[in-house]
Amino acid sequence: MTDKHSQNDTSLNPFPLQNLDELIRPFIVPPKQQIIVPSERLISLTKDYDPAYKANHLKKSKAKSQLKEGIKALAEYQDILYAQKTHAVLIIFQAMDAAGKDSTIKHVMSGINPQGCQVHSFKAPSTEELNHDYLWRCSKALPERGRIGIFNRSYYEEILVTRVHPEILEQRPIPPSLIDKNIWERRFEEINNFEKQLVNNGTIILKFFLNVSKEEQRKRFLERINRPEKNWKFSVDDAKDRTFWDEYMAVYEDMFNHTSTDYAPWYIIPADRKWFTRLVVAGIIYTKLKELNLEYPSVSEEKRQELLQAKLILESE
Repeated sequence: MTDKHSQNDTSLNPFPLQNLDELIRPFIVPPKQQIIVPSERLISLTKDYDPAYKANHLKKSKAKSQLKEGIKALAEYQDILYAQKTHAVLIIFQAMDAAGKDSTIKHVMSGINPQGCQVHSFKAPSTEELNHDYLWRCSKALPERGRIGIFNRSYYEEILVTRVHPEILEQRPIPPSLIDKNIWERRFEEINNFEKQLVNNGTIILKFFLNVSKEEQRKRFLERINRPEKNWKFSVDDAKDRTFWDEYMAVYEDMFNHTSTDYAPWYIIPADRKWFTRLVVAGIIYTKLKELNLEYPSVSEEKRQELLQAKLILESE
């Protein structure tokens, strides 16, 4: 009797996309570093990241079939993760409305065993959640070892929405003395420390910003209005929030520049073409799972003998 194949075994399905590392590299936000000229590391959403970008060699029909095969590969690696129970994977999705977070989660994770995956969507905080610090509700939803946890929005909302709409922060039960000009710098540091602690204890953190253009968002909003089966997905408040588009882009850039670290970098994924978005996200998750070099747990010689004995009994029936 032999152990089930390890992650390095060639019998595992590979991700069906060549030069995967090359494809992914442009989407990584350079980690924050202590350098002499801070402006050298600053990124700009409008100048550095094109929401409509796609790799020139990729076609929509081909990408869809590649995603289908890639999902099979992801499922195999997730099975090893679940069996080993040494690491956890936390996947965070942030985006403007209609960028495709829900559909990306649905398509990319469609082949994953539900026992090893959990999704949490964070809406406006409840009274109980407001009575704790802003990291609390996400902390208690963190994935266990062996599992993949997906946050549809996250604690990052507390340095995004609350900056664009300061009245929200003013209504929170926080000591007024703490709502000062340094609050965002403190929160950047708190989040970085929080994520560092998770990584130091075996959690892999993948942070995706689905970068949709304002024009593409407008088209998707109109589709939600014009198609009755999608009416439930649209709120008038979504359209009102478009008037703050520039403010949101500014706070997102500041967030990326302060919280993209070498241990938990941000990935800014083009989101105007959903088929490309899904393929890239799946490729990044696959790459990180593969890098863990996990193997199915081995059994002791005593256990192996017990299994052989059980096999003989079963085969003799």
